[in-house]
Amino acid sequence: MEKILLHSCCAPCSVYCVDRLRQDGFEPTSLWFNPNIHPYTEYKARRDTLISFGEMVGMEVKVLENYGLRDFVKAVADRIDNRCGYCYEIRLETAAKYAAENGFSKFTTSLLISPYQNHELLKQTGEKMGEKYGVEFVYRDFRVGFREGQA
Repeated sequence: MEKILLHSCCAPCSVYCVDRLRQDGFEPTSLWFNPNIHPYTEYKARRDTLISFGEMVGMEVKVLENYGLRDFVKAVADRIDNRCGYCYEIRLETAAKYAAENGFSKFTTSLLISPYQNHELLKQTGEKMGEKYGVEFVYRDFRVGFREGQA
């Protein structure tokens, strides 16, 4: 199986992504980096649940501990209606850089499971960051599995 770095926003959104990636011949390593999540109790719950999920399914989880909400809010305060673009950029850039620095040639994100996310912007941002760091962004439309991980 080929290694791939999966930026994960939470465990429930990662369930279908991990299964599908494994079906497609990839072995995902999950990366936790989500400085946009508020409040801290939600941030901690998502992080800890992702770690437990990784243990349950035999998937390595890397945690970049950065509760950077203050910096995130400062960055989006003047462009609150366009905050998603910044959020995608900071998380996918961090994932692409981590992938490049840690021996991954490919990366993707569990954000692609959500019907509430802007897939075209996610794809563009992922490809841009992949080019910047010399790793391939793997686009998958995981939305078909959105409810599977939410049960």
